[in-house]
Amino acid sequence: MMTRKRVYGLTARLYDILDLPFELGRYRPLRAHLFSGLSGHILDAGVGTGRNMEFYPQECSVTGIDLSPSMLDRAAKRRARLGLRVELLEMDVCRTTFPDNHFDAVVATFLFCVLDENQQLPALKELSRLCKPDGEIRIIEYAYSRNPVRRLVMRLWAPWVRAIYGAAFDRETERYVPGAGLRLVERRFLYQDIIKLLILKTQA
Repeated sequence: MMTRKRVYGLTARLYDILDLPFELGRYRPLRAHLFSGLSGHILDAGVGTGRNMEFYPQECSVTGIDLSPSMLDRAAKRRARLGLRVELLEMDVCRTTFPDNHFDAVVATFLFCVLDENQQLPALKELSRLCKPDGEIRIIEYAYSRNPVRRLVMRLWAPWVRAIYGAAFDRETERYVPGAGLRLVERRFLYQDIIKLLILKTQA
């Protein structure tokens, strides 16, 4: 089995093309919503090719991390085209080198969909460590629909999604929230009943 880093090394060049129908049809409004109201120093965990960059608040400073150097190369090109000052670093979200309480907010767009089950808790614990106590961790991820027809279609798509993106629809990241010392402030669907937003904060 190829590692996730290897998967994205192979698909990085075509990633934005493959993802374009979903980007235009689903994701762009969600990205704008994700950053609404955030300020200060933000961590974009799993920055990928930099699709979030257009939606970074102007008054914020942003650091983007990703495990794949190939994806970061694409993100750097997007950063140059947009004329932004964004720090991009190759880093594992489960083991970063940032100090405690380093960020005012953390966002993760479909990152947890590509993390295996045994990585969910370590990743959440790391984000909890990095985020200031009064900050928010905002996560967007997929979930299997409860609609039988839609769920069947997603199950048919699942092997392809796994092969191309290393992703899955069944992560249910909120199950790991208490174990990471976090509390779930909000959970709601942003697109049908398949793309959800989780807003987390550290336990008081």
